[in-house]
Amino acid sequence: MHIVRIGDGSTKTHAAETIGAKAANLARMAALGLPVPPAFVLPVALCAAIVDHDPQARRRLDEGLAEGIAFLEEKTGTRLGDRRRPLLVSVRSGAARSMPGMLDTVLDVGCTPAAVQGLVRATGHPRFAWDCRRRLLESFGSVVLGIDEALFARRRADMVAAEGAGDVAGLDNEALERLAESYRGAIEDTGTLMPEDPIEQLRAAALAVYRSWTSERAATYRRLEHLEYLEGTAVTVQAMVFGNRSLSSGSGVAFSRDPSSGAARPMIDVLFEAQGEDVVSGSRTPETEEALERSLPDVARQLRETLARLERAFADVQDVEFTIEQGRLWLLQTRTAKRTPLAALRIATDLVREGVITPDQALARLKGLDLATLANRRLTGAGQAAGHGTGASAGVAVGRAAFESESAARLAADGQPVILLRPDTSTADVAGFAASAGIVTAVGGRTAHAALVARQMGKPCIVGCAGLVIEAAKRQAHLGDALIAEGDWLSIDGAGGTIHLGRAEVMVDRPDAEVAEVERWRAGASHKHKARAGGEG
Repeated sequence: MHIVRIGDGSTKTHAAETIGAKAANLARMAALGLPVPPAFVLPVALCAAIVDHDPQARRRLDEGLAEGIAFLEEKTGTRLGDRRRPLLVSVRSGAARSMPGMLDTVLDVGCTPAAVQGLVRATGHPRFAWDCRRRLLESFGSVVLGIDEALFARRRADMVAAEGAGDVAGLDNEALERLAESYRGAIEDTGTLMPEDPIEQLRAAALAVYRSWTSERAATYRRLEHLEYLEGTAVTVQAMVFGNRSLSSGSGVAFSRDPSSGAARPMIDVLFEAQGEDVVSGSRTPETEEALERSLPDVARQLRETLARLERAFADVQDVEFTIEQGRLWLLQTRTAKRTPLAALRIATDLVREGVITPDQALARLKGLDLATLANRRLTGAGQAAGHGTGASAGVAVGRAAFESESAARLAADGQPVILLRPDTSTADVAGFAASAGIVTAVGGRTAHAALVARQMGKPCIVGCAGLVIEAAKRQAHLGDALIAEGDWLSIDGAGGTIHLGRAEVMVDRPDAEVAEVERWRAGASHKHKARAGGEG
């Protein structure tokens, strides 16, 4: 079984078709000398065999895991399941083309009861150790064992309420220990046992990540994005770095430029004392670059410098996932950023002016964009905003309120424009996104996976609307003092993050300067083509 090692000092490049785009970019960042936790990759080629239950696939998987874990233990000086210096790993997916949030991830694998004690010994922080344990049980239980996430959510809410903590971040180590035990009991109540052998956890997590390739949301995304040709996902196993370790730790997502408007400024979201899934899942509303600058100014400066360096290295706008552990920055992923059509136009023209790409390269990136249809749209006659959130994808939309993907699809099938309102930005709603004119969520950040998908689809999106209370079962929501029922008209501005009751008018402004520049490139390319043709004749 051939695995690829990341962080072994190699500067070799790897094809995304072999190890997935995520791992290929990780290897490239490591070769650039950037701070990347060591990892190893099980190839895309194994995915089909796992999905088809090939009897030889499990043997190949076990061989790859054994070799890879030995490498990680050597690099980190830790051991999987150890009682003193335990190694914990993340198990992540990665196809040859980016599929944000559509495939599964399992974090904190190896956090057995023995490893919990090891983390306490190694760090002196029992709260951190028990937080890792409860996170593993949630992640492994839902992704690997197939247990409804609502079961864990109820236990978590009950514990938070009993402790008067506000949310799970307010629980102390004793409460987190009881919560973890409650999770373990809930898993057993389903007739399933939580495996406590770390190798068994790792094997099961890798199998689950491979098999997530066939999930309904992943298949829907591939169909919508015309990615049916992809052959499967790789699995990347990476040494954990811990954004939940202390007040000087956190996780976040950063863009080297604003992917919604195309503005030439970084866009950074961060959650302190959090792991990466807290940010990209859309279940919590993160803080901005200003908060990072106040708390960890050196990290903020290093991150901005890293974003600029990655943009030069990859010659395009980058979407970067990062973790900060004890004031130290780690990079977990970089990829070409999803962007709105208008942002694509502005970014292309700016990168040409800055000498990062040529006009011909810019034209190739804009291929398929109908410049005649690109426009800045704004609301008129909308009146005062009834609610505010964070603009995650620019543009405006006017439509009828829907609270579930199914009702959004039904209204859209009747020819009605739809505004989909959801509690958070879940990638499970990808079909509802496709049917909707715009999306609004009560919590979540502009860098959540689902917000990325909304931008890629060119859908206006507002996240983290604190005044929005959604009652999906009743097909209604409260926005301040207003009641919104299914079918009511709403108007949203995805750039300004404003929500308006009723049906506003839409005004259209054309990006004439940028379009004119692209037309000049096209004319220049046509002239060069004719000149070459004349020379060949």
